[in-house]
Amino acid sequence: MTTPINFDEDINRIGTHSVKWDMMEKIYGVPADQGISMWVADMDFRPPAAVQKALQGMLDHGIYGYYGDDASYKDAIRWWMKTRHDWEVDAGAIFTTHGLVHGTAMCVDAYTQPGDGVVLFTPVYHAFARVISAAGREVVEMPLVNNDGRYEYDFDAYDAAMTGKEKMVILCSPHNPGGRVWTREELEGVAAFAKRHDLVLVSDEIHHDLVMPGSTHIPMAKIPGIEDRLVMMTATTKTFNMAGSHVGNVIIHDEGLRAKFAGRMAAMGISANSFGLFMAEAAYSPDGADWVDQLVAYLDGNRRLFDEGINAIPGLSSMGLQATYLAWVDFAGTGMGREEFTKRTEQEARIAANHGPTFGLGGDSFLRFNLATPRARVAQAVERMQAAFGDLQ
Repeated sequence: MTTPINFDEDINRIGTHSVKWDMMEKIYGVPADQGISMWVADMDFRPPAAVQKALQGMLDHGIYGYYGDDASYKDAIRWWMKTRHDWEVDAGAIFTTHGLVHGTAMCVDAYTQPGDGVVLFTPVYHAFARVISAAGREVVEMPLVNNDGRYEYDFDAYDAAMTGKEKMVILCSPHNPGGRVWTREELEGVAAFAKRHDLVLVSDEIHHDLVMPGSTHIPMAKIPGIEDRLVMMTATTKTFNMAGSHVGNVIIHDEGLRAKFAGRMAAMGISANSFGLFMAEAAYSPDGADWVDQLVAYLDGNRRLFDEGINAIPGLSSMGLQATYLAWVDFAGTGMGREEFTKRTEQEARIAANHGPTFGLGGDSFLRFNLATPRARVAQAVERMQAAFGDLQ
């Protein structure tokens, strides 16, 4: 029998070294005791009981040595991908990284050289550009088309902008921050683009389990003809709210790509964190699946509450969310400059939300709001936003 999860529980995270809550005032000027933290993409919910049980087992044993024999851990990953995504994964194709930002950085290191271009479809998750630039590669932004509140690709424009120095393209699927679940036709378009320009295609699918009712995520690995240039990235961290475990799956079926990645991993002396592996194996289970099903239903309720309230404010538009728990709100219709609508959100509504320009071209008029928090807090955020922009009513 399914045990209901109480996602309405208000868990105080202040003073727990939470980036989301304890850094809010320093970064946004919003005091934690007065504000609502809706920026960093982690949830204010405890992970499944199976994860807590696995950690308790480690504590009870009391010895924290090197992790060995990862067969059951890889079997759990394979079971999850097959059961939840109808995707067959070979155990030998799985690499464990310290999260997917690290996985992205490893891909940039393994498959490109300093000065090479790496294509991003922007606006997109800000950490991609950060690690590309830090590695001495060039961020090549290909702007998505905002078609009446729905992001779409313009491959003719992208083809015309290519110079030949680009060696990699990174896809965010489902899309962060826009919340799009890409269609099969769109994924085929990205695959064809990568093939036309001889690019390694890195598909970050960290949000693939957090898909709203009515939408279906298709793993890029299920698009035929792309295997020789495809690197897949998934993780338990976003799905189960355990980002601090710093564990991610980089899945590479092509032997040539796999050998290059393995070589860089070996050269850097990288090995996994045993806590993250125990947590991931426990999460990728029937109990974890039940928890995710309940989570998605709850997030869908939060999404509907937030969108209804925000879209009722003249000039504001929350992009339709098909996946993730990250609402992407456009303030362009207010006629306000970025400083004005950001000031109202942070100083009047006392809400910390991600600034749109950090996501690249196309983000100037947006803020990103994290909805993975108890519903009462989402309702409070809506009320504060309606008051802060009350003169537009």
